[in-house]
Amino acid sequence: MSNPAHSGETITIFKVEPRDQSGVVVMSPSQDTDGRLADRHSAYHDNLSPPITWTNIEGAETYALIVEDPDAPQEKPFIHWMVWNIPAEAGGLPEGVPPAEYIDPPHPIIQGRNDAGQVGWYGPRPPSGTGVHRYYFQVFALDQHVEVGPETPLTELLNILKGHTIAQGEMMATYEAPTQQ
Repeated sequence: MSNPAHSGETITIFKVEPRDQSGVVVMSPSQDTDGRLADRHSAYHDNLSPPITWTNIEGAETYALIVEDPDAPQEKPFIHWMVWNIPAEAGGLPEGVPPAEYIDPPHPIIQGRNDAGQVGWYGPRPPSGTGVHRYYFQVFALDQHVEVGPETPLTELLNILKGHTIAQGEMMATYEAPTQQ
């Protein structure tokens, strides 16, 4: 098994300095005890977004979630999911969030484009022979709604996160390409 050629850039969470260092605890029942994400969430299989929960942070108005793979053989980590304006009371996202730009109007959750060019979740699909990839589910507790639309690139969203993150946390899951039968 070979190691993947890692991207040259760090994931988003390391670029944001939260005001509160206590952190957000991020969890998913779709992760095995060894950290592996269930097959149904992979783009090799059903490509369903996994259910994600997190601890509530006092003062948070909304949450943002960014999922990146730093093991992708490209310059920057591969973006698998960008979601923001998740209401504070939600406490997470269910399995199978539909691939729509806006969810639950009138105060919609917004999903941006992933690096596959699609809106919403794009499950793990590491190239065969690149070994185990790591997927970082990064949650940001924000002090306000984010007033940008679904076509917003990660670089612009990052600048907003830098100014409005109260606390943050992450969960790492792993996935490897299925072996050929």
